[in-house]
Amino acid sequence: MIITLCGSTRFKDEFLEVQKELTLDGHIVISVGCFGHADPDPRIKASKEMLDAMHLKKIDMADAIYVVNVGDYIGSSTKREIAYAREHGKPVFFHEEPDLAKVVEV
Repeated sequence: MIITLCGSTRFKDEFLEVQKELTLDGHIVISVGCFGHADPDPRIKASKEMLDAMHLKKIDMADAIYVVNVGDYIGSSTKREIAYAREHGKPVFFHEEPDLAKVVEV
C-alpha cells in the first residue's frame, strides 16, 4: 500500500518513526518534504501555500493517509488533508485514536 503521512511537522521524531515502521511493514511511504516547526529555514514558511498544495498531490498518489496525531493534536492543515482524503475515497488511519469532534470535515 502507498501511504501518505499527514500531521503537524512539530512531530518530526514521530514522523520518522512511523515512516520506518510502515516501511518495514512493506508499505511505500510518502512524507512531508520539510519539517517547518523543526527547521528555521525562512523559505519553508514563505512556501507554506505551495507546500500545502504539494501535500494534497501526495495524498492523490497514495492509497491511504496516516495521521501522526501525537497527544491527539490535529491542526487546521491536517483537518483539511483528512477531509481531502475522505472526499477522494482514501482510508484514513490515525497514530492515536482521535477525538472524533476534531476530525469532522472542515
